[in-house]
Amino acid sequence: MIDLASTTYILICTAFVQLMTPGLAFFYGGLMSDQSVITMMMQSFASMGVVSILWYFVIFSFCFGETLGYFGNPGTFGGMWNVSTNQPLMRNGVEFVGDIPGLLFVVYQGMFAVFTPSLMTGAFADRFRFKPYLLFISLWLLFVYAPWCHWLWGGGWASQFGARDFAGGLVVHVTAGFSALASLVLVGKRTPEEQDTADKPHNVPFVALGTALLWFGWFGFNGGSALATRNTAIAATVNTQISASVALFLWMVIDWIRHGRPGLVGLCIGALAGLATVTPAAGFIQPWGALALGIMATLCCYTCCELRKRLGLLDDALDVWAIHGVGGFVGTVMVGALADPEKDCGNKATALLYCVNPGTVHRSGLQFGKQLGVTVCCATYSVVVTLILLKTIDFFIPLKPLTRGDNKDLSEHGEVAYKHTPPKQHMVDRTPEVAI
Repeated sequence: MIDLASTTYILICTAFVQLMTPGLAFFYGGLMSDQSVITMMMQSFASMGVVSILWYFVIFSFCFGETLGYFGNPGTFGGMWNVSTNQPLMRNGVEFVGDIPGLLFVVYQGMFAVFTPSLMTGAFADRFRFKPYLLFISLWLLFVYAPWCHWLWGGGWASQFGARDFAGGLVVHVTAGFSALASLVLVGKRTPEEQDTADKPHNVPFVALGTALLWFGWFGFNGGSALATRNTAIAATVNTQISASVALFLWMVIDWIRHGRPGLVGLCIGALAGLATVTPAAGFIQPWGALALGIMATLCCYTCCELRKRLGLLDDALDVWAIHGVGGFVGTVMVGALADPEKDCGNKATALLYCVNPGTVHRSGLQFGKQLGVTVCCATYSVVVTLILLKTIDFFIPLKPLTRGDNKDLSEHGEVAYKHTPPKQHMVDRTPEVAI
C-alpha cells in the first residue's frame, strides 16, 4: 500500500515547499524599504508557526475530512486522529490518498497552508499591525482557505461539479490574491512619502535570492502535487520551468523596450507571474500549453500591474493581486482550453502515450465554462469573506499602525535590519613637532 519511491519523492517535495515561505520573506523584504524589512519578513516567518499549529489541531480536518454539509468534518482528522505513518490516508474506511503515508500527506499539504497567507502580506505592506495580522490569518485559514481546499481537493461541491486545480492556482493564488485586494479597502493607502520610499527596493540581491528560493521550491509545489513518482510529476515539473522562463524573458523584454534597459527586479517579478499562472494547469497540459501560459501570464499580469498604477485606486504595494490573483485566475480558467483532448486521453486504459494525465480533465467549451464559473465564485467569495473578517477584527483591534511614517521595524518589533553607524571623523594628528 505504501510506495517507497513516491514516499521519498513527496518527502523531498515537502522540504522544497517549506523553503518557499522563507524565500517569499526574502523576496518581499528586498522590495521594501530598509525600515520595513523585518516587519515584512516577520509576517512570513510567523505564518510557519501559527498555521502549522492550527493545521495540526483542526484546519487539516476542515480541508480533507469527510464532507459535513458544505465543509470538512473537524472531527475526522482533528489532532491527527485517524492519520497513520504506516498506511495511506483513509477516510470512512476507504483509501483517500494512495502510495504515500497519511502523515506525509498531512505535512506536505500543511506547507501549502503555511505559504498561502504569507502571499497576502505584500499587498498591505506597512499598514498592518502584527497582532491583528496573526488573528486575521488564523480566521482567514478557517473561513477562506479551508473551505476552498475542501471544495476542490477534499471532494467537495467544486470537485463534484467538475472543476480542477492541479497544484493551487485557485486554492492558493486566487484566494490569497483577491483577499489581498479586499484588505486594501480597509487599510487604505500609504502616504506619498511612504510610497516614494517603499516603492524603491532597498536590496535587489534579496529579491533575486527570494526568487531563486521560490523557483526552487515551486518544483516541489507543482511536481509534488502528483503525489507520486508518476509521469504527471515529470510533466508538471517541466511545465513549471517553461512557463516561468518564458514569462521571465518576456517581462524583461517589455521593460527593456519601455525603459531603455532591462532590470533584475522586473525579471524576477516576471518569473513569479509565470510560476503562479502555470500552477493550476501544470499536471494537465503539454509543454506547448506551458509556453502559452507563460505568454499569457506576462501580458495579463503586466497589464494589471500597470493598470493598478495608472488608476491609483488601491495601493497594492507589491502587486500581489496582479501577479498571484490574476495569474492564478488565468491559469485556472485556461485548464479548460489547454488540457489534453478527451478523444485521445479520456480513458486511462486506452490513452495514447503523449497524454499527461488521462482520465482527469479535458479541454472543451463545457470545461472552460466550469473553470471560469468556479474561479469567479472563488474570487468573489474571497473578497466578501475577507472584508467581513477584517471589519470584525478592526472593530476590536485596530488594523493599521497607530503612527505613520515612523520606523516600522523599530515600532513593531524593537529591531532594525541594519545598524547605521555614523561616518568616522577625521582624526587630527596632535603629536608635537620635534625640533631637529
